[in-house]
Amino acid sequence: MDGILFQVFVYLCAAVIAVPIAKRLGLGSVLGYLIAGILIGPVIGLVGAETSEIQHFAELGVVMMLFLIGLELDPGTLWRMRASLLGLGGLQVALTTVLIAAAALLFGADWRLALAIGLIFSLSSTAIVLQTLTEKGLTSTAGGRSSFSVLLFQDIAMIPMLALLPLLASTELLLLGADTLAHAPETQNGHLAQMSLVANLPGWAHGLVVLAAVAALLLGGHFLSRPLLRFVAESRLREIFTATVLLLVVGIALLMTLVDLSPALGTFIAGVVLANSEFRHELESDIEPFKGLLLGLFFITVGAGIDFAILFGDLTTVLGLTVGVIVLKGCVLLALAWLFRLQSADRWLFTLGLAQAGEFGFVLLSFSLHNSIIAPDDAKLLSLVVALSMLLTPALFVLYDKLFQRRRTPVALADADEIDEQGPVIIAGIGRFGQIVNRLLIASGVRTVVLDHEAAQIEMQYQLGIKSFFGDATRLELLRAAGIEQAQLLIVAIDDPDRAVEMVELVRKRYPAVRILARAFDVNHLYLLREAGADVALREVFDTSLRLGAEALKQLGMHPFKVEKMARAFRRHDEAGLDQLYELWDEHPDIARNRAFLARAREHRETLAHLMETDRLQRHNLTERAWTPPSSEDLP
Repeated sequence: MDGILFQVFVYLCAAVIAVPIAKRLGLGSVLGYLIAGILIGPVIGLVGAETSEIQHFAELGVVMMLFLIGLELDPGTLWRMRASLLGLGGLQVALTTVLIAAAALLFGADWRLALAIGLIFSLSSTAIVLQTLTEKGLTSTAGGRSSFSVLLFQDIAMIPMLALLPLLASTELLLLGADTLAHAPETQNGHLAQMSLVANLPGWAHGLVVLAAVAALLLGGHFLSRPLLRFVAESRLREIFTATVLLLVVGIALLMTLVDLSPALGTFIAGVVLANSEFRHELESDIEPFKGLLLGLFFITVGAGIDFAILFGDLTTVLGLTVGVIVLKGCVLLALAWLFRLQSADRWLFTLGLAQAGEFGFVLLSFSLHNSIIAPDDAKLLSLVVALSMLLTPALFVLYDKLFQRRRTPVALADADEIDEQGPVIIAGIGRFGQIVNRLLIASGVRTVVLDHEAAQIEMQYQLGIKSFFGDATRLELLRAAGIEQAQLLIVAIDDPDRAVEMVELVRKRYPAVRILARAFDVNHLYLLREAGADVALREVFDTSLRLGAEALKQLGMHPFKVEKMARAFRRHDEAGLDQLYELWDEHPDIARNRAFLARAREHRETLAHLMETDRLQRHNLTERAWTPPSSEDLP
């Protein structure tokens, strides 16, 4: 059986079966994806030659992951990380490259090939490490932050590596490659030529084109992205906004490919540029599902791409090289962890987490093969070593959990509670109701995170100097990005009554510790919010209507003191009546229940005036002493 539907079914079936089992066994999702790929590829043979092509598509998952990482980092954060980026990351890449290149020289490799191998294996797996750190809740530990700094530097270091590798080309492989291309189909050569804007350009022109592409990315992201996203958001079509986000990511990746730069680095830069955008949370929630699926597909293709013929043909060499790479990198990482004074558990997290080769190793191998630096047979062997080292990474994390996780100190765990750009209160909706609530809280020194799906409202708040974020607050991913797991209060002030009720139900079910305060449109909506789980639900027009009614009584000549008493009594008895009516309320009542509810409502209305007057007379000197009536001079 063949065809795209069959392939899709095979990959999805493998993921659905293998990943939950791996998670249940404590192996993590990444190892589950890799095992799934091995089963459907080398073991069963359900997938084959198309795996490499699918892997190129699945690398979009890595690209999207770097985009999401960039969204979490504004330029100020990068500047604060400069010491760990340049110190820890720079030393790791430099020392690992030198050690592995020296080992390759000892095995008789040419110095140019040895340097290329050193650069390839100096990189670690951003996808596997960050995914695993996130799953295990270790991203905010000292070891997790140090690992992220090194991974970030490695991604940035891809630019000089890609610029350096063509200078290491072998004359013999160049002649062989020229002969191969001469006999290749013309259509293929033409296609390859169209995929690069810098092919056959002199060095200075190549550099100018690259700089122009990066400048276009920075300027476009800063000046054009906000108007574009605002224009699309005003259409109120979620699928079009999602399509726009995907267009940005894929377009940036394509631009970087056309100038022979890393697509992942380009999208990372774009993410950093958009880190302060009010659309940041919506961008995250739209990209996250695609990133997760494509990353899983990428890991499956890595497992499916393992060539067992090469592995078992020279098992000792392959395993020796794999273990050698892990040990050499581990020694460098352990020394740096000691030098930068990481504690015991964080030191081993840093060492074991980054000891593997990375997915960008496949990119550099392909680039080196294309530029006649590495022979095809050597490239297959090194690709297998990269894949096996990645396959062993989840096992190293399991080893860390068993041996070192228990040694983590309580102080180190406390660091994980720090949340950037989040507050104890999330406000969903910044319209005429929500903005008053937000202004009061901010004026009182309370930090808030404001979400709204109206681009015009976000822009108006931005002009007033109030930071808010675009997005549909009823989406669970967006609430997570806004910090719902750590928030104390959620204020629901969105304009859609049905979506407000759905949001209250969702948050009450998923996050029962969060207190929910909601704006109700009328009595029926108030009851629906109560039933959904709102701790406090208030009618939006009740207070204004009550104040206007009080002013009407004053205009009719009633004494202000009496008006105040009447208004307070009305509030008390109306709230008591609401509680009594709620006992009989039903969203879809039968005839008998509806009659009982209406009868109770009429009874409450008829007795309200009598109760208010009685309350005014009995409570005059007991509860209202703080209210001072006007002096005789002020009376007409």
